[in-house]
Amino acid sequence: MSALGHLIEQRGIASTAIGLVRVHMEKIRGPRGLWVPFELGRPLGEPEDPAFQRRVLVAALRLLERGDGPAILEDYPEAAPGRQDAAGWTPAVTLPGVPAPGAASAVDWTHALKAELAQVLPVWEAAYAVRGRTTVGGGRLPLAAWPSLVCAFLGGPPPDPSPVPDLRAIQAVRYVVDDLKALYTEAAVKPGDRPSSRQVLDWFWDRTVAASLIRAVRKACLASPDKVVAVVGGNQLVPSARV
Repeated sequence: MSALGHLIEQRGIASTAIGLVRVHMEKIRGPRGLWVPFELGRPLGEPEDPAFQRRVLVAALRLLERGDGPAILEDYPEAAPGRQDAAGWTPAVTLPGVPAPGAASAVDWTHALKAELAQVLPVWEAAYAVRGRTTVGGGRLPLAAWPSLVCAFLGGPPPDPSPVPDLRAIQAVRYVVDDLKALYTEAAVKPGDRPSSRQVLDWFWDRTVAASLIRAVRKACLASPDKVVAVVGGNQLVPSARV
């Protein structure tokens, strides 16, 4: 057994936790916890930065050497490097413009999103060919089905049946929206570029048809008499800071 294994066996500590939401860690009061000041979904910091990720892991594992307690919660002291803006960064995708929210019908929105996707997709495909990985695909629907499903929630009852058999239509929309965000933000960053996440998200939420459409769908969902549509569509499509 390794020295670390002996330490765990001796002190009865099975694990140490890395957490992104400090208030949750305070309430759980696990035996060993490291709070990290990073974005949700990035508990080790930025992608493609193994040296930084290793420092986070080492800091978490070193909590196992501590003899005090019973509950230890430490704050990781470093900010993630990717929080710093890259000077002069421009997205890899050039888009013509954004229709004013509420100024288009569902049909107009569908055509506008399809036209924008036609520009974004080739850039994303080229980046994917280099990176060899993606977070697109959680919605389990082909890209061709995304515009009509999302725009269906701009007015009228939800699609019935849902295009995803084990999900309600509004849940399917939520995952398609996640796929849209992933497709656009992955396309925006040229392989090798290191913009901050704020730069990429500012571009997406301020400069794309997709983001304007998502906001319009959220607004329509909030007015829906269907409580599930109102809750999911109102709370899970647009981050509170981007409403």
